[in-house]
Amino acid sequence: MNLLRAASTVSLLTLGSRVTGLASQLMIASMFGAGAWTDAYNAAFRIPNMLRRLFGEGAFAQAFVPILGQTRVKEGDEVTRRLIDAVATVLFWALVVTCVIGVAAAPAVVWLLASGLQEFDGAVVMTRLMFPYIGFISMVALAAGILNTWKRFAVPAAAPVLLNVSLIASAWALAPLFQRWGIEPIFSLAAGVMLGGVLQLAVQVPALIKIGQLPRIGLGPSAIRAAWHHPGVHRVLRQMAPALLGVSVAQLSLFINTQLASHFAVGAISWLGYADRLMEFPTALLGVALGVVLIPQLSGAQGRGDSVAYSGLLDWGLRLSVLLALPCAMALLVFPEPLVAVLFHRGAFTASDVAQTVRALQGYGVGLMGLVAIKILAPGFYARQDIRTPVRIAVVVLVLTQLLNAIFWFFVPSLQHAGLALSIGIGALVNAGWLFIGLRRGGVYTPSPGWAAFGARVVVATALLTALLVWGARHVDWIGLPGWTRVGWLSLLLGGAAVIYFGSLLAMGLNLRQFVRRG
Repeated sequence: MNLLRAASTVSLLTLGSRVTGLASQLMIASMFGAGAWTDAYNAAFRIPNMLRRLFGEGAFAQAFVPILGQTRVKEGDEVTRRLIDAVATVLFWALVVTCVIGVAAAPAVVWLLASGLQEFDGAVVMTRLMFPYIGFISMVALAAGILNTWKRFAVPAAAPVLLNVSLIASAWALAPLFQRWGIEPIFSLAAGVMLGGVLQLAVQVPALIKIGQLPRIGLGPSAIRAAWHHPGVHRVLRQMAPALLGVSVAQLSLFINTQLASHFAVGAISWLGYADRLMEFPTALLGVALGVVLIPQLSGAQGRGDSVAYSGLLDWGLRLSVLLALPCAMALLVFPEPLVAVLFHRGAFTASDVAQTVRALQGYGVGLMGLVAIKILAPGFYARQDIRTPVRIAVVVLVLTQLLNAIFWFFVPSLQHAGLALSIGIGALVNAGWLFIGLRRGGVYTPSPGWAAFGARVVVATALLTALLVWGARHVDWIGLPGWTRVGWLSLLLGGAAVIYFGSLLAMGLNLRQFVRRG
């Protein structure tokens, strides 16, 4: 399998997801702006999203996918099938219980997350409406883990598009009706989230049937007991325990930041949300796509005992992430106003909202390299079923992040919500650096020759790209120009920056074919 092609496929499909995600954010910004109701929606949606990280693509995937991959390599498809059925049964019933508790306890959960919300009651209602989303999306994560292990990357990568399309369609169709009926129009987004969850799960079913791995979920007490006592389930649970702690640490940081933002100013949660959406664009296209491809390959190499291939996979991922993430990070730092203004400045989203979102985006931009690198480095531990090391690092980084929040709160109060983004960015850099050192000291990763020359070329090319973007940010009136004129300028500058970047790399002799790798 061509790993670059696989990563490119995932990245392109993720691009479709992110483009439609941006489209949904554009619609939300235009229709609802960054006010009290938008804060309420963002806080309410953040709750099932946090839990999704625990049950779905976070702790569960980190524990399940390496075990699944190694079971398939060592014991064959029939044993793997029984493992899938048992894990699916236990996960399904755990999600049912979680959703029931979450709906009942919504007021307490919202108060813990964002007690400063002006529209607190509205956030509670939306939380109850959207909480079952965690059940659908966590089962989607199970399906994605299976499909990725079978090297079927397309459907899991494309599925998130359905959530964004559902949000857009629901807002377009339901918001006017809700307003006519005296219901707050933003509730249409909650309906869109639930529709998106159902569709994302439904689209996985044909792909699972095609590879003969559609999970059979036990419904009776005896079937549930049998699934619970399956040895593979206990292996997954043992691996999940430290992973849950690690993911919980990351979500606790987000939890605290949301609570703090709810007390800064009306709109602060939304400004962080819009900035986070832009930051996640390169993070998903680069880090998530590479991580999705690497984990099954690393697990296979680990199962075969091939340490050279293991190190080589990590080296390939790191080089590709540096090549693509460094220019993106510089764009977020020096070119944020054009990005935010072109995408969001219309309708209810004011020039003041642009300025506040820009500040948050620059804070995230500081840590973009770290956020992408974590997606490459952490699988180096997960595939070896060493989840404890990344967890210990995450705990320390959480403490550091909150110390930075306190420092910014008391000594640089003018930063406000931007300080929260900056803390996350700095924490990501520390996390990535620590993971890298751990892999090197453990002998897991040995850099291949040529890093110095490669890094020098990337830095020079990034400097040339940055110069053009700085000029464009300073010499174009991004707030005052008409919308399509701004779009034209943005396209011209970003296209020119890409030509300069890759053209200078080729001129300096960088062979891009080195990134074509088979696994």
